[in-house]
Amino acid sequence: MDQTPLKRPQFFFTTAPMPCPYLDGRLERKIVTDLTGPSADTVHDALSRAGFRRSHTIAYAPACPGCQACLPVRIVVDGFKPRGTLRRITKANTDLSVTVLTASATAEQYQLFARYQQARHGESDMALMGFFDYRSMVEDSPIDTAMAEFRDPDGTLVAGCLLDRMNDGLSAVYSFFEPDSATRRSLGTYMVLWLIERARSEGLDYVYLGYWIENSRKMSYKSRFRPLEAFGPEGWSRLDEATT
Repeated sequence: MDQTPLKRPQFFFTTAPMPCPYLDGRLERKIVTDLTGPSADTVHDALSRAGFRRSHTIAYAPACPGCQACLPVRIVVDGFKPRGTLRRITKANTDLSVTVLTASATAEQYQLFARYQQARHGESDMALMGFFDYRSMVEDSPIDTAMAEFRDPDGTLVAGCLLDRMNDGLSAVYSFFEPDSATRRSLGTYMVLWLIERARSEGLDYVYLGYWIENSRKMSYKSRFRPLEAFGPEGWSRLDEATT
């Protein structure tokens, strides 16, 4: 964890236990803290390196009773070399244009987001989000946040990636894409590949992917990007390829 002194005390709270969205029969509990104020960037960077994630103006990490299945993971940019399927996915999307914008919600983004939610996560709470909920997710950030828009040759928006900039990497906050293009383009995977190259071009060391759970099919794609590090009691260490 970053040892940079903070200008004010940082207070942490725990949430009430809720059903886990990833593992059946388990309870989810989080430790959360506020990120607002002049030191938001410093606090966010330090907490991200300690396994926290950001949502709106808070940082959170799992604190689940009797469970440590969620592992914070990050890709080591310098060691990443795409092979096989990943190279084919990059080649299949060379016709896309990417624009990195200030994190500002648009109706076009929301319509794509809503189609994605209905097709991929129709049972989740996010599928019920209206435009103002979506705008809050995109714009309520006290740190350096951007939206990457991916468009096909005719200018149609086919994917979006909300990302946070840190002093050692890029953090993938949330991504969504056109469900009808998913099979041909593998857009979810391509956005991670794009983040790696973007971080490389900016001289950054890592792409933070959030949490990986070994037995969760929803998160299995993250183990494709190696070398991958996981955060544990001893800090960051290489995730064993035998595990992934």
